[in-house]
Amino acid sequence: MTTALFVEVKVELSLLEKEKEVDGLSPNGKASPFADCRPNGALGHSSDDDSTPLQAYHKSRDYVEASVCHVKDLENGQMREVDLGSGRALLIKQHGEFSALGHKCPHYGAPLVKGVLSKGHVRCPWHGACFNIATGDIEDFPGLDCLPTFQVRVEKDKVIIRANKQALQSQKRSKAMARCSAVINSNTCFTHVLIIGSGPAGLVCAETLRQEGFTDRIVMCTMDRHPPYDRPKLSKSLDSTAEQLRLRSMDFLQDHDIELLTEKEVVALDVKMRCVTFEDGLRMEYRKLFIATGNKPKALNYNGKDVRNVFHVRTPEDANSIARLANNKNAVIVGTSFVGMEVAAALTDKAHSVSIIGVETVPFKKALGEKVGKAIMKLFEVNRVKFYMLNEVSEMIGHHGQGYSTAGPGAKSSPETTSFQPQLKEVVLKSGKVLRADVCVVGAGCVPATSFLKQSGVHMDSKGFITVNKMMQTNVDSVFAGGDVVTFPFQPRNNKKVNIPHWQMAHVHGRVAALSMMGRVTEMKTVPYFWSAMFGKTIRYAGYGDGFDDVIIQGDLDELRFVAFYTRGEEVVAVASMNYDPIVSRVVEVLGSGKTIKKRDVETGDISWLIDKGSQ
Repeated sequence: MTTALFVEVKVELSLLEKEKEVDGLSPNGKASPFADCRPNGALGHSSDDDSTPLQAYHKSRDYVEASVCHVKDLENGQMREVDLGSGRALLIKQHGEFSALGHKCPHYGAPLVKGVLSKGHVRCPWHGACFNIATGDIEDFPGLDCLPTFQVRVEKDKVIIRANKQALQSQKRSKAMARCSAVINSNTCFTHVLIIGSGPAGLVCAETLRQEGFTDRIVMCTMDRHPPYDRPKLSKSLDSTAEQLRLRSMDFLQDHDIELLTEKEVVALDVKMRCVTFEDGLRMEYRKLFIATGNKPKALNYNGKDVRNVFHVRTPEDANSIARLANNKNAVIVGTSFVGMEVAAALTDKAHSVSIIGVETVPFKKALGEKVGKAIMKLFEVNRVKFYMLNEVSEMIGHHGQGYSTAGPGAKSSPETTSFQPQLKEVVLKSGKVLRADVCVVGAGCVPATSFLKQSGVHMDSKGFITVNKMMQTNVDSVFAGGDVVTFPFQPRNNKKVNIPHWQMAHVHGRVAALSMMGRVTEMKTVPYFWSAMFGKTIRYAGYGDGFDDVIIQGDLDELRFVAFYTRGEEVVAVASMNYDPIVSRVVEVLGSGKTIKKRDVETGDISWLIDKGSQ
């Protein structure tokens, strides 16, 4: 696959109105999480050519110019989406100055006019990505791309925008990147930077190195067969292909000298020799190593593990197989994790029946609290999903039907991989209940994928997470790690080492690790941000609520239009919402500025001070 494919779906968002949101499929200065970063390409070993911006379009026919409003139409601190004829732009007035930039978040296409404007940047209302209003550069994640910026001038009290037509259509911009200056044979078993894992942590690490002027070799390896893709979408949109979910194409990676080795599993690490060994026997030496292997499904203890049609959602092929096999059939979901619940929601319009097995009294009790969990559970029950809570799987029972390939979903079968293993027929619970099942999805949690490090000398905690410092560096000088696989010092909890397995946090870790490799200590100021989508409704969550002792709920849980504040003692440590945008992004702005929100501030019922009124 050498052609980039970005799927961009136009969407509409409810601010506090009753508009319906449907998250679309898409890949993805002064920095709030990276306050000390110098401008792109500022490193000493970056050449002038490396740091030159992408080629500009100079011909007048490539541009459109339009008067969009009167100078007094916008007050300071306000935003407006304006039409230039060839496309739309976001017009912002702050401190008496106008700025114009792309109006859609490059991550999933959210309308930024409904986001949060604060201190020189605009924050996405859906997932918290943040962009500098002067440069368009991404300042906080998720997402890989920046916003295009447009020229603004005032003539005779009219605000006029001049914009490149192509930029108006694309609504995104990639930062300029350096190229590898060394002449290296791709078969050479040495690289200056080796990245294990092609998820957001690994990809952002590689791109940041190039954006900051790194001109030596970068090799990224992955167990996957595809270029980097948007894994969180797998459980929300089961029919999506790897091409539709792609974050970066092979062409893009090759153009920026980021070498990708697919279907490569690392089985050993020798930190003294600075060398990794792959399952196929290949050995590769490195100067700096970044480990971003993510997690793997937690093993469950039940009888009948040889039964066919039992899946974990790990790859596009897994998701596609689940969707196909569940069509008009009986689906059973084991576990009430966000992944498991998202799969259940996605299957309700495909399967004959959907059943969920969970060990708690309600879904998400530990993460979101019992009241929110019950409200979400009710949403599922309205959509014909049957719950079997306080229960576990005892046995998977199959029957012998047609032969099938044991090579795994999406793999080519052969005489050696075809057998007559039993196909799933029933799931037996420990309570004795027997559920009819044609396909089963296990979403019962994960563990870090770090077994290859056991004899390496890289320090891990008792659960197998790699421990890193604030630079994402392990106890071994040349070895860095990030993403779901690490525990790291979390400043809001007095630098307690925590694991936050969020897609957004993995981006941050990748950038911090890249800058640390280049000798630049970067302060991590980002606020964790998470989202989950079910039945066209999205839960947004920000902060770190582990150990919360109370939940203050404003709004209407029955209508699923609410905001929940999670407190420890007298302080708000996290927030979750449904149909209450952009309040979660607003809370991120408050917490990200170093301020605290007290429990008493949200108990009164008046949270108008948290709702942005600056957009039109």
